[in-house]
Amino acid sequence: MINVRQLIPSHDVVLITLDTLRYDVAEQANNAGKTPFLTSLLPGGHWEQRHSPGNFTFAAHQGFFAGFLPTPATPGKHARLFAARFPGSETTSEQTFVFEEANLVHGLAARGYHTICIGGVGFFNRLSPLGCVLPDLFQESHWSEELGVTSRHSTERQVALACERLRALDNSQRAFLFINISALHQPNCIFAPPAQEDSPATQAAALAYVDRQLPPLFDLLAQRGPSLCILTSDHGTAYGEAGYWGHRLAHECVWNVPYAEFVHSARDL
Repeated sequence: MINVRQLIPSHDVVLITLDTLRYDVAEQANNAGKTPFLTSLLPGGHWEQRHSPGNFTFAAHQGFFAGFLPTPATPGKHARLFAARFPGSETTSEQTFVFEEANLVHGLAARGYHTICIGGVGFFNRLSPLGCVLPDLFQESHWSEELGVTSRHSTERQVALACERLRALDNSQRAFLFINISALHQPNCIFAPPAQEDSPATQAAALAYVDRQLPPLFDLLAQRGPSLCILTSDHGTAYGEAGYWGHRLAHECVWNVPYAEFVHSARDL
């Protein structure tokens, strides 16, 4: 586990959620060489299998922002990177960044971070009161249809916007950058023509597209200084396994998510 208590407030914090990405799809794409850039970032070159705290986007992100990132898929009491202070916590260690505020976003803002949300799926679109709950946590938030699930160019535009917003900050201003990558969510078949239906294969094609778009962001992050990076899915989704389709249900392909945490800096390039 990374000693996050030593990294705050000197490091940028980056949380990227690959919305709806299944662990098995991510690791199979990794092993097949379809995601070379992501592989270069992953500790040991592989995704870690973890269990999500929620089985759909809203629930999972509420957990993440409260400090409950996906839990290692092995038995035991696993210390957390971030935790809101509350009596009786059994997963807070000397390496955990503990904050007094109700959520991580406000906890980092209270320590001088500028907080940025680059939305993707509908829970970040600000088109309804529910769609404002998560983005309202941030000092600035962004969403448009070109960043959403129906855009075949969503990730490149999300990355371009994230880079634009980071460049607007002085390099001495630490940032908490959150990006909800929408391309893996249905309809991911748009990344695998002529497919007309979503499947593990079309989600893998969407992930390969995402992989090609990420390098400019990590180049810029390294220029700004060291950053603590968390890459994870919020939940998986079913494509007919045991008769199940979609998510917001209890099936291992929904609960099992890919996860990685690492410190990124110029020497990593």
